[in-house]
Amino acid sequence: MTAFLIALQFLTTFPVHLKHLPTPQQNAQSLLFYPLIGLLIGIILYAFATILSILPAILLATLILVIWIWLTGGLHLDGLADTADAWVGGFGDKERTLKIMKDPSCGPIGVLSLIIICILKWSAIYILVEQKQYVTLVLFPILGRLSPLFLFLTTHYVRENGLGTSIAEYIPKKSAIFILIIGFLLCLSFSLAGVIVAIITLIILFYLRHKFIARIGGITGDTVGASIEIIETLSIFSFVLILCLA
Repeated sequence: MTAFLIALQFLTTFPVHLKHLPTPQQNAQSLLFYPLIGLLIGIILYAFATILSILPAILLATLILVIWIWLTGGLHLDGLADTADAWVGGFGDKERTLKIMKDPSCGPIGVLSLIIICILKWSAIYILVEQKQYVTLVLFPILGRLSPLFLFLTTHYVRENGLGTSIAEYIPKKSAIFILIIGFLLCLSFSLAGVIVAIITLIILFYLRHKFIARIGGITGDTVGASIEIIETLSIFSFVLILCLA
């Protein structure tokens, strides 16, 4: 139960208060609940869209995106902005890239990345709302939160200290692999479009892993957060594109 509460506290804005400081093992076990938190977020978005379905599509799509961001506290958007700034400002140098990621300020490239990701996500949500595909909103937060499992299972964590260090050291590998498989199998519930999106998601994950290793030798908390946003956005965008082409 503690591991679940750690994940809920870290990934959402829900008022969760832990009675004791979590152990490194509990922090690592919390990673197993990330997809479940994604499911919870997706259910809330689906319920919200269904209840307010009488609203004009453009307004409902905007509200869904705002709720989506609010539920996560913008945590992953922060990681995306830091990663984007570091990738451009690092000029291909590992140490410079890592240093920029730790800078709390957001540069122009970081701001631009946030604008682009929000526009893409909003556009896709708008089309789903227009086509009354509310239930599909459950899928994309899950896929996004499968990316930390994939990256921590396959990629070296480059920071010596921090939450990610204990996760990388103590992650329950067999359980993580099982949950990863189950998460992708859920895509089968969305027929052929879901299968294609699952394949696209895996391709993107392998590509991101390759780029992270090439630049900094592995992953950081910021790159993991960025991967969540990228996977969420490209999976929902891919799903909508498939619907439009069908």
